[in-house]
Amino acid sequence: MSGVHWNRQGPAFLVGLGHASTHWIAAFFYLLLPYITRDLDLSYAQAGLLVAVFHVSSLLANFGSGLLVDVTGRRVLFQVVSLLVGAGALLAFGVTRELAMLALLVTLIGASNNLWHPPAIAYLSDIYPGNRGYALSIHALGANLGDTLAPLAAGTLLAVLTWQGAAASGSAPVVLVAIAITALLLRGEKSAHAARAGGMSLSEYVAGLKRIVANRLVLGLCLMAGFRSMAQNGLLVFLPLFLVDELQTGPLWMGIAIMAMQMGGLVAAPIAGTWSDRIGRRPVVLSGLSVTTVVIVALTLIQNDAVVVAAVSVLGFALFAVRPVIHSWMMDLAPSNLAGSATSLMFGTQALLSAAVPPIGGLIADAYGLSTVFYMLAATMLVANLLVYLLPHQDAPRAG
Repeated sequence: MSGVHWNRQGPAFLVGLGHASTHWIAAFFYLLLPYITRDLDLSYAQAGLLVAVFHVSSLLANFGSGLLVDVTGRRVLFQVVSLLVGAGALLAFGVTRELAMLALLVTLIGASNNLWHPPAIAYLSDIYPGNRGYALSIHALGANLGDTLAPLAAGTLLAVLTWQGAAASGSAPVVLVAIAITALLLRGEKSAHAARAGGMSLSEYVAGLKRIVANRLVLGLCLMAGFRSMAQNGLLVFLPLFLVDELQTGPLWMGIAIMAMQMGGLVAAPIAGTWSDRIGRRPVVLSGLSVTTVVIVALTLIQNDAVVVAAVSVLGFALFAVRPVIHSWMMDLAPSNLAGSATSLMFGTQALLSAAVPPIGGLIADAYGLSTVFYMLAATMLVANLLVYLLPHQDAPRAG
């Protein structure tokens, strides 16, 4: 069904596990934060500062990593570096109680989180040129897997260990994945790197980057991805609040609903990615964005817990289905030797636009109620839909 023989799918699943590991690390940080705050007697402002440090370092690393990956051509190497930096920082949580040192470690975790995307997406795009949608859907599936498993693992560890012990234990699976990628993929990259005689010069990189930035379709795709990301991140912040405060949902049903959204993504990503390889990126993206818009509005009308879980499952299916398809669309358009920087441009746009959602949504919720925030999120999805319609019809031919 995928178009890729099973004996060629190993790298895709291994890189997908690496992506799961980066989300695992980030989720561990968020789940440890309440215990760190209580144990070190931090204020909420200090806890918020740690989260801000995470996002700022993630954004800065995103732009730098694209340059490093494209100039050096070492895509697997930087995936390994990303995992080891994140795992090392999480491990070091276990031996410090100083806020300044924790902020430094959070900086490393944030940087490792977005150091991952440019090399990983560029690598998969390069080795599966005719099946980018499927390969990048496995990568996206890894994100949902990490987001689903990390809360269960962290909660279990925190029940029997201190937050420091839980952090140190949580780093172990990430190190194992880094070792596996090193053993199975790095040697092949060294051979290919030698055959290509390295990456490119800085002047060649700058000239190529100018061509990417001048491409209207690339910029439009980045903007569309940014508006979609605004809705996704807004839902992660405000959906739990809406379930608890507006629908009076209990903690069990809230947990089931959020897990259902992630499970919807686990199912949807491979289906959407494979389908986009066959019929094109645009129709799959339009379908997913349209369904997401309708379901976000419908959530404000539902009162039954079981129906909420069903609706959130559909929401996760549609919302996360388009994520790997958008990434594949960008890789179709970007030159292979600038794939890392094209990825950085997209993720940077997403991060900048998404950063505005929590404060704006909070102000709207305080003034008009949480339901109104969902209309705002639906509006961002409508803008994303409109941008897809307006994108020039010059979809690059996918390599066979």
